[in-house]
Amino acid sequence: MPALFNHTIIASLDRTVSAEFYRSILEAGQAPSWGPFTNLSLAGGVMLQFAEPPVEIQMQHYAFLVDDAHFDRAYQRLVSAGVEHWADPQMTRPGETNTEHGGRGVYFKDPSGHALELITRPYF
Repeated sequence: MPALFNHTIIASLDRTVSAEFYRSILEAGQAPSWGPFTNLSLAGGVMLQFAEPPVEIQMQHYAFLVDDAHFDRAYQRLVSAGVEHWADPQMTRPGETNTEHGGRGVYFKDPSGHALELITRPYF
């Protein structure tokens, strides 16, 4: 069997707030939560687990591939909520999206400061 991505733990300042932010933007499904984790499910059986570690959180980067309709809905949610966003990872083009790699993309931060990216076409 080839390796498949199954789950990741995303360090959060407030796991409930972070999970709700991702659920809204990614239109993720609820998943059973347990112990220190608040969980969401994505397509293909991928689970996002949010936890509040007892250490300083280091920024991570997470990129999500969505279709054009989902991108439009998510982008509208970001704009409506006043979430700062950029067309580039260097954050030099605020309030914009990009059309690189034959699709659209946008960068923004989650409530815990992680760098998120939505793209409509994979890089390869």
